[in-house]
This record gives sequence, structure tokens and C-alpha cells, in this order.
Amino acid sequence: MTMTAETIDHATLEHLVSAGAVKAASVVAQSGGWGVVVSYGTASRALAAKRGAVRIFRKFETLAGYLKDIGIAQFQVDARQYDPETKPTIKRTDAADRMRSAHEAASYKSWLAKEVQEAIDDPRPSVPHAQVAADWKLERAALAKQAKSAGH
Repeated sequence: MTMTAETIDHATLEHLVSAGAVKAASVVAQSGGWGVVVSYGTASRALAAKRGAVRIFRKFETLAGYLKDIGIAQFQVDARQYDPETKPTIKRTDAADRMRSAHEAASYKSWLAKEVQEAIDDPRPSVPHAQVAADWKLERAALAKQAKSAGH
């Protein structure tokens, strides 16, 4: 038995089980774990993970418990592809990217908090906004004049 490319999500599977529509379930050995194919009506579908790919359970016991919890206590097992030496090949680059982004955000937040605190603690008198705007206007005019004389 091979895993089908068409999938079914957890919520739909639960509804089918509660309606008594699931005719059979097969647990199929895959590289790095176990998948499940359910048959209902004239269709057979592999159980999908949240992101749509076929869900692979690394441990058979976890899959058996999952099926029993949703109401499938009897299923076939196809262990032809089972290899206890095979290590899971599931790579979660999306998780690595999320962790990298979280670390970058935390680092930025820490840097920003430090900068704000330094500004609050700075003993020098504050410069009024009107003064900053006037100084920047003069600076822009000087830069524009410099660019014009350079032929830009």
C-alpha cells in the first residue's frame, strides 16, 4: 500500500469518524515514521499535518494513541517500508526561520530599550522640536546647494 497524494485534515477526519463514515484505516511505514490512510465512501486519503503535507508520526505508539482517541480502534498496518535504522528526515526550516526571527526581534527590542533608557538618562537639556526642524532645514539647504554645485 502506498500513501496517496490527496490528504484529509484532522477536523474532517474527526467528523467522518463521528458520522461512522470511515470504512478502514491503514497505518503505513514511511521514511522516518508512520503515516495513516483512511478510506471513506469511494475515497482514500492520507492524514495531513496542519500545513497540508502528509502527517508523519515518528512513533507508532503515538499514532495508535491518536487513532484510538478519535475513535479508530482497529486498523491495518503496512510495515513493508519500515526500517528501524532510518532516522527521521523531517526538516523544519520554517521553525528555524521563526526562531531566528524571534531572536532578532528580541535582540532589537533589547537594543531599543537600551537606547531609550540612555536618552532618558542623558543629563543634557532637551532640544525643542522647532529648533531641530530649523537646523535640519538649514542642513538640507546646504546639502542641496552642495549637490547643485557638484552637477548632480
